Amino acid sequence: MDFRQRVEDSKGGLERLVSAVPGYHGYKEKENRRAADKLLREHLVSQLDEQRRRLADLQRDLLDSGGLLMMDDLDRAVTKVQKLADKIRTASYGYAGIFDAVKVKEEELDALYSFDEGMLGSVSAIQTAIDALAAAMDASGDVKAAIRDVVSAAEEANATWRNRESAITGAA
Repeated sequence: MDFRQRVEDSKGGLERLVSAVPGYHGYKEKENRRAADKLLREHLVSQLDEQRRRLADLQRDLLDSGGLLMMDDLDRAVTKVQKLADKIRTASYGYAGIFDAVKVKEEELDALYSFDEGMLGSVSAIQTAIDALAAAMDASGDVKAAIRDVVSAAEEANATWRNRESAITGAA
């Protein structure tokens, strides 16, 4: 799903007309890029919130089945998923005002969008690990190992997110 196209398609007739005004088009393009990135990040947060709710349900199931000893491990996974969702929810969206010393260019906004789009894979890895945990719990499998996999997927996603700023600066 390309949120950039979604923002472009939502333009009204007046907005299309005004975009012909010199100087306005470039400004509006940047705003559209920011809006698309914001939509993408909201989508990521929505998916992470869903996975956190699934983990909370699995915690209750684990507790009901006598898995009290594993609750701390599963709580770590919930905390890491929540932490990632909070970071994404409050992340900068590449804004620089007219008088700011550092200007954010279109290429940098595109790099942010691409980075955030790449986070869909990290969220998917968390979902896959939670699916495996649910399956292990249903099949009386190795729940402890499945919990470790969820924690690991969440830690990797958090580590990836910490590199977001380098997507703009190009620093490693």
